[in-house]
Amino acid sequence: MEKVLYKLNDRVIMKKPHACKTNEWIITRVGVDIKLKCVNCKHEIMMDRLEFERKLKKVIGE
Repeated sequence: MEKVLYKLNDRVIMKKPHACKTNEWIITRVGVDIKLKCVNCKHEIMMDRLEFERKLKKVIGE
């Protein structure tokens, strides 16, 4: 599997949209867990790195 490079404050596109109808998120914490903030409604979620990499579609950058 290809190694995905992402860092703090990167914008990412997830495979499924959030309840507010956007699938664009900003990474606010990187570690064992990844914390994401929804660009549209500012809702924050945390998920483990493996789950994040499975659900990630594309890294846009800062």
